[in-house]
Amino acid sequence: MLDLSLELLLLLAAAGFAAGFIDSIAGGGGLITLPALLLAGVPPAQALATNKVQGVFGAATAAVSYAAKDLVNLRSQGRSALIAGVAGALGAALVSYLPTDRLRLILPVILIAIAVFFALKPGLNDLDRVQRVAPAAFALTAVPLVGFYDGLIGPGAGSFYMIAFVSLAGYGVLKATAHTKLLNFASNLGGLLAFALFGQPLWLVGVVMGAAQIAGATLGARLASRIGARLIKPLLVVTSSALALRLIWQMI
Repeated sequence: MLDLSLELLLLLAAAGFAAGFIDSIAGGGGLITLPALLLAGVPPAQALATNKVQGVFGAATAAVSYAAKDLVNLRSQGRSALIAGVAGALGAALVSYLPTDRLRLILPVILIAIAVFFALKPGLNDLDRVQRVAPAAFALTAVPLVGFYDGLIGPGAGSFYMIAFVSLAGYGVLKATAHTKLLNFASNLGGLLAFALFGQPLWLVGVVMGAAQIAGATLGARLASRIGARLIKPLLVVTSSALALRLIWQMI
């Protein structure tokens, strides 16, 4: 049984704060929180479930913060959020039945490609560009794919939502970040509901980390709203590269 000492909770709360800050800007907060839970001695299935508990807080906070800055209309994303939630629940429910190890083999390549895309592609700024996919098609393709991944594996989902909005919907970097957060919240919540049935999340740990996530996400969203692509792009490159390296390390 996990020893819920005050020191352990404080360390996990610190991880939650850092994750909330990074996730609200570029995604990839799970890169911090999931390893922290595992290092704390939480069994893998419980760690995944608990990670969803705390992740809901940060994603919701970031979504509300960006909406307050008039960077996103949350109501207009209602249908997409519902699709993301259902997809997230389905992914979480199928964790034990799908070969997630095979998916992890190609994820580093995808994440490195994302990092290279944002690092080298010229003209990526906060201005909108050509829309390649209609909103309805985007909601029926990119949203459920990333939402399913979020429920199935999790870390990096925010980065995948982000690049979909930039490359397919034609959004500027800041606008894409703002729109990512509600979908991230929805797929996190869907995954949590599924995990709650069989994953036995550690609710106390999740809520403590979630409270810290709120503080980190609030600060991160404020900075991103003020600085925009000049902050978001480099942080996205760093988090995508770090997640890829972590996955490669796990394979060795």
